[in-house]
Amino acid sequence: MDYKAYIAEKLAVDGVSPEEILESIAVPPDPTLGDYALPCFKFAKILRKSPVAIAEELAKRYETDEIVSSVSAVNGYLNFQVDRAGLFKNFRESFSPLLTEEGEKAWTGYAAREFTKNSDMGAKKTVCIDYSSVNIAKPFHIGHLSTTVIGGALSRIYRFLGYNVVGINHLGDYGTQFGKLISAYKRWGNRADVEAGGIHAINDLYVRFNSEATEEMEAEAREYFRLIENGDREANELFETFKSITLAYVKKIYDRLHVTFDSYCGESFYIDKIPAVIEKLEKKGLLVESRGAKVVDLEEYGMPPFIVLRSDGASLYATRDLAAAFYRKETYDFDKCLYVVAYQQNLHFQQLFRVIERMGEPWAKDLVHVAYGMVSLEDGAMSTRKGKVVWLEDVLSRSVEKAAAILAEKNPDLKDREKVAEQVGVGAVIFGALYNNKIKDIVFSYDKALNFDGETSVYVQYTCARAASVLDKLGGVPFHSGEGAQLNEREFALVKALAEFPDTVRAAAVHYEPSMIARWCMNAAQLFNKFYIDCRIVNAETEELRSLRKTLTHIAFSTLKKGLGLLGIEVPKEM
Repeated sequence: MDYKAYIAEKLAVDGVSPEEILESIAVPPDPTLGDYALPCFKFAKILRKSPVAIAEELAKRYETDEIVSSVSAVNGYLNFQVDRAGLFKNFRESFSPLLTEEGEKAWTGYAAREFTKNSDMGAKKTVCIDYSSVNIAKPFHIGHLSTTVIGGALSRIYRFLGYNVVGINHLGDYGTQFGKLISAYKRWGNRADVEAGGIHAINDLYVRFNSEATEEMEAEAREYFRLIENGDREANELFETFKSITLAYVKKIYDRLHVTFDSYCGESFYIDKIPAVIEKLEKKGLLVESRGAKVVDLEEYGMPPFIVLRSDGASLYATRDLAAAFYRKETYDFDKCLYVVAYQQNLHFQQLFRVIERMGEPWAKDLVHVAYGMVSLEDGAMSTRKGKVVWLEDVLSRSVEKAAAILAEKNPDLKDREKVAEQVGVGAVIFGALYNNKIKDIVFSYDKALNFDGETSVYVQYTCARAASVLDKLGGVPFHSGEGAQLNEREFALVKALAEFPDTVRAAAVHYEPSMIARWCMNAAQLFNKFYIDCRIVNAETEELRSLRKTLTHIAFSTLKKGLGLLGIEVPKEM
């Protein structure tokens, strides 16, 4: 239970939504004033009363219970005091499914209790998530990190909430670049070198073509792409070779990032589905001609025209996106379809969604562009064509190497050091990409990405390892029943933070913002460590205290591990 949400649900202010009330509830700087407070100043204009009068009126109306023991009005603030014994009893009951040895089954029981009671979440709903979407024949660079880990986190979050999730890797497998690649291969490449060098050998050919291209070579590339489109055997065999090498390469990185997909249907898959969409547009009278091209006019919405077919009759990636949207609705009947794509494509998705809306499709409202910031090098943006790029595999490997060195220094006797280094190193990169709001641009720096101090996943992982060690020492100590517990300040602060986990996960799904979970993990870990330092756990003064603190430690360990797991980060047993 989120106690702020619990308080907000019981408050009714005319003309103010429950969401606004919830957003306004805060923790007072002075704990003697209360555990939570609602400032009433912003309601004065709506209610035409002074904040003092509003707070006093709300205080009289609010009914206290076993959770909120007292309410007071002070200088325009409505202050709430939580009954700590009642709070812990409720907390213990809410998290009771986790106080077992059933592992993931326990989380299924917990999710059923804490999430499915909200009828708007999960059950019998499908969400499609289009993310990562690599380009065939190009290596995975650091610019792919955000879409991959944000999309992966959202997939896990929605699954946890009970949704049927369809992860889609919309491959970039169509366009003249593949004609360029075949041209480069025929000029300078051979099968043995490509098979030995893999994706990097293919990329080297692509970079060389762009650096040496002449008009004759560009024309040759267009011809090779035409051959691919027309089913030429040799051209398509080469293309399929490049595609299989790419997918084998990216799968190794996806495995390291704990990312999976249900569909790898790329742009080429939708080519034969475009005519049906063109027919729909024509029947609606939406297609007009502009300089020989066929477009949908969006001038009344303040947008440039949406080009459907070029003057030579060829489709564009926008056309293929349109066909893909209809295919996904017909195939999966989604309740939401998310596109995890950089904010530079804002206009494209605004146009795409508006066109579908103009076609009379009610599900246009269920299409969501989950925009994120760009990643660049410290000395400028990356370009695959120029060969100026940081490979994601190198970033992960260097992070793991650094993790291994630190672990060797801190714990020379650590078992499974290679495995732990992988968990810590990869986790640091994922957490670094997810810790801040997704829309922020990232200037990639090795020093920052490989910094293991401060607000990092390493800190949270170490907290989990510390909690696991405590639980091992407590052995057969029973969990607390929840009755009559008296919490001190450290215990109370930790309970409040842990209790916010369900609402944090829900909020992350509603706002498409995994950073909410990352920040929850950091806050909960910090509070657990304060509790660990200030409260004797294994050697607690009484059996009841030992039982209570074991219960808190177990729930902290379980929720932190699950929180990191939703982000795609594993927790080592020992560090």
